[in-house]
Amino acid sequence: MSLLQQLKLKLFNTLRVQSNNVVDIHPDSKIKGCRIAIKGTNNRLEIAQGCNLRGVHIEINGDNCLINIERDTIIGEDCYLSSREKDTQLTIGADCMFSRNVKIMTSDGHDILRGQQRINPAQSIHIGTHVWLADNVTILKGVNIGDGSVVGINSTLTKSIAEQEIAVGSPAKVVASEITWRDELTF
Repeated sequence: MSLLQQLKLKLFNTLRVQSNNVVDIHPDSKIKGCRIAIKGTNNRLEIAQGCNLRGVHIEINGDNCLINIERDTIIGEDCYLSSREKDTQLTIGADCMFSRNVKIMTSDGHDILRGQQRINPAQSIHIGTHVWLADNVTILKGVNIGDGSVVGINSTLTKSIAEQEIAVGSPAKVVASEITWRDELTF
């Protein structure tokens, strides 16, 4: 990233990145009003060409964690993307559309113990290409979303879904498959 790009990023966003971490944002992406916090070591934030993020909170906290957002993905206001603990990845495919208040977390943010054993370890999340997450969707650790899928308003996805499925509810359940979607309306 050039010095001018770094200044522009810092001017329009809140950026707190500890040393030994990497931020790689393509110069053609639009990042405005975002809060980016990266703590720990060997962590990486990658945002590809043509992405548009407005008012998003991005948190990486741990060691060797990754958040990767592929090309032409749009992420709306008040979304929260979090990759925490050790070796977790949050990957988002190309051409995705996330509405407002979407929350995606690889960790519960605290330990749950049975005896002296932790029973809730962090797990990576993979979101395929051309996925639409509607308002107020929550995606929990260990979930994978197949290409072309849709998760409906106010849904909490606790289990993975396959390609071209619609899941709704809390917890979300698949209600249709073999679907497609487009981001423009037809009248």
